[in-house]
Amino acid sequence: MLTTTLTWALLAGYGWFIYRVVQKTTPQKVAALEFFDGQSQSGKAPGLWLLVASAAISWIFAKSIDNAASLGNAFGIWGGLGYSFYYLSFVTAAIALYFLRTRGGYRSISEFLVSKYGLLCTRLFCLVIAIRLINEVWSNTKVFSLYFGPEGSGGYWIAAIVVTVFTVYYTLLGGLRSSLLTDGAQMLLAAVLLVVILAVLGPGLVDQGWPVVDSDTRAAGLTFCGLALVQVLSYPFHDPVMTDRAFITSPKVMLKGFIWAGVISGGFIFLFSAVGLYARAYSVEGIPTLSVPALFGLPMLLVFNAIMLTSAGSTLDSTFSSVAKLGARDWFNRKGNPTETQAFLGRWWIVAIALLGNVPLLSIYFGDQVGPAIILATTISGTMVMGLAPIFLLAFVPGAGRLSFHLAFWPGLGFGILRVMESVLSTPLFPAWVSMGSGRYAVDLGVNVYGLLLCTAGYLLGAAVGSLGKGRRSLGADLSAGDP
Repeated sequence: MLTTTLTWALLAGYGWFIYRVVQKTTPQKVAALEFFDGQSQSGKAPGLWLLVASAAISWIFAKSIDNAASLGNAFGIWGGLGYSFYYLSFVTAAIALYFLRTRGGYRSISEFLVSKYGLLCTRLFCLVIAIRLINEVWSNTKVFSLYFGPEGSGGYWIAAIVVTVFTVYYTLLGGLRSSLLTDGAQMLLAAVLLVVILAVLGPGLVDQGWPVVDSDTRAAGLTFCGLALVQVLSYPFHDPVMTDRAFITSPKVMLKGFIWAGVISGGFIFLFSAVGLYARAYSVEGIPTLSVPALFGLPMLLVFNAIMLTSAGSTLDSTFSSVAKLGARDWFNRKGNPTETQAFLGRWWIVAIALLGNVPLLSIYFGDQVGPAIILATTISGTMVMGLAPIFLLAFVPGAGRLSFHLAFWPGLGFGILRVMESVLSTPLFPAWVSMGSGRYAVDLGVNVYGLLLCTAGYLLGAAVGSLGKGRRSLGADLSAGDP
């Protein structure tokens, strides 16, 4: 009872802290440039370290902290290291988007896609990232709400409603500007709380030493590391929370900021895996990995709860601001400076995603089969985006166009859907030879490697056909010009 009461007090304190940040930094109604591009009232773009803090904390999800701790427990140091490899996505995005901005002069992802591949391809891409954004809403709300009661309990639902409504409130006021400024405060808070956690867990880990894993577990952990390194080639491009921030500063500031954000957020996630490493080192069994801090008493548990509140809140407000831009500007490929009409429409999209994004939480009321199926359907976006790697990384290959997009996009989508159907049906759909490495991620690694090769080959084939078509048209024009 005391723990629940103090956790609610913690939520109230967090809400007051963020409210004061918004109150001090955001006017009651921001202009469209502030709402969509994060500019200050004077029209100044965000600085380097505000970009770094915002990008970093927006990728330290509540769900990611949970995953990092669980993987550290499952695979030892290789689990935490493998999960931190996903944060190399910042480096992939930084390099690719730097060249899109400097060589192509593009001001947004949608502008690039429409120019290169056409409006239909752009909208297919927008649908993919919409699934991703829905996934971010329910998954972070769920992880956060479980600290206030079992799934489906009164405390669970009240927490889900409170954090959603509060985050919607301040994001409606300031859009991306509010998200950036609260992210900066949340990053500082997360850093302080992480230091506290490491100060408590560190001595025990040092005394016990790194948990020793057997050869099979180590091989399975290395397989997961390999999977992460393959997926970072495509993963960042379906996350508008990241890519939206790539266009709000100069290309050079973005490049530096993203690399720093990757180092910092990846380091945070690896350090968070220490919770799982501690559980493995001391053979803590019978409780969830994220309950390990409770072993050190109530104060430590509250510190960890505060970390989860901070990470969930920072991800939700970033998700809401990205949805506003996706619905009001990217879907229609709006060019030029944003308008107040677009900001009005973006605010309605925030309300819509807050409602729609939490629908999967109701899956607990639909039975043992339907509930998991709904959850798995929202996680397709994590496995179907392998085709985005050539679409962005090979964008300047001569001849690449609509055909290249489709020959890369649809095979990746198909592989992702098949992988999810395997989980839903509990039936293998890929032959055994597809597996690479060992352990639970062997099939995923094989699917991603072979799938990426297929998508890349399709993209290059489309580029070759495109170049051949251009050559024929050029030859036909020359012959026509020579006719009497």
